[in-house]
Amino acid sequence: MELQTMSTPDMPIFGSTLRLMKFWSYLFVHNWRRYVALTPFALINVTQYVDIYLSSEPLDFIIRNVYLAVLFTNTVVRGILLCVHRGRYERFLELLKAFYLQLLSSSDEHIGELIAKTTRLSILIGRINLIMGTCTCIGLVTYPIFGSERVLPYGMYVPGIDKYASPGYEVFFVVQVIMAPMGCCMYIPYTNLIVTFTLFAILMCRVLQHKLRTLRRLRGIRVRDEIIWCIRYQVKLAGLVDAMNDLNTNLHLVEFLCFGAMLCVLLFSLIISPTIGQVVIVSFYMIMIFANSVVLYYVANELYFQSFYISIAAYESNWMDLDIETQKTLKFLIMRSQKPLAILVGGVYPMNLKMLQSLLNVIYSFFTLLRRVYG
Repeated sequence: MELQTMSTPDMPIFGSTLRLMKFWSYLFVHNWRRYVALTPFALINVTQYVDIYLSSEPLDFIIRNVYLAVLFTNTVVRGILLCVHRGRYERFLELLKAFYLQLLSSSDEHIGELIAKTTRLSILIGRINLIMGTCTCIGLVTYPIFGSERVLPYGMYVPGIDKYASPGYEVFFVVQVIMAPMGCCMYIPYTNLIVTFTLFAILMCRVLQHKLRTLRRLRGIRVRDEIIWCIRYQVKLAGLVDAMNDLNTNLHLVEFLCFGAMLCVLLFSLIISPTIGQVVIVSFYMIMIFANSVVLYYVANELYFQSFYISIAAYESNWMDLDIETQKTLKFLIMRSQKPLAILVGGVYPMNLKMLQSLLNVIYSFFTLLRRVYG
């Protein structure tokens, strides 16, 4: 009875992610909070780019403002996508909930252990991301303290007003301090949501592998029925990954480009920062953005290989003891598994660690070019 009445935001595998999104009314709730959070960020993001264009500040502050402007753009894009496609996200979550309840209802102890392990990992990643986001917020508000002259936590153009003159400076500073954690609550939960989607797909792959490896325990017609169930489950898994790509593939492309730009400017900012305090804070920025992306690419890479391991699990079953018709059915499953499932970037390129390595090579090349040009 508890399984049937569980609400989607209360699924343990998501930890606090869906509750945060529900609080800010991005999913499952429709009220004023999303506009209070998103509208000021969108306006500030526009003024950031104007400020960068008109800025006469030192180069290290301009580079930092470029990083923060791109980060804010990424945050705003995430929020807008959730608002525009909230119905699609909620339908996808309901689909995932149905699969989740199906696994919870299983009497297989090993499947229960897989669910518990995946849930713990998802919650751990979510907490680590929130901690890193908190450190970034602290870095935002403390960075001006270590500057050689008066600056705001992040660039902002205010027409007709000297933003560095009191009392305007103090007012703008307080506003930006308040906005920083709000941005964190929009940026980090979305990352946790995508990671959890991928972790659940990996969980389904491992459940399928387990079912195939335990075929030897069955006899007669039950073996064929179990293989047919596995084929149907594999189709559900492929449909889930396709739905994930429909929701997020374009955003993955945007973040792929943003990650490259942000890491490149942070590397350059690191070598021109005038004080140790600023070097430490920029290092925190780099760790946050790098770790955030590595987690996404790692779980996507794991899904790629776990989906391929389904064919290996099928081959490791007692297929040679099965009748010819059952062997043909199992061969169909193996053939489908030869094309691994992949999270796509821009609907074309599979997101994996090899792609991340290529991106890091390009980033280092641009960083080297910047260092030579600006000395």
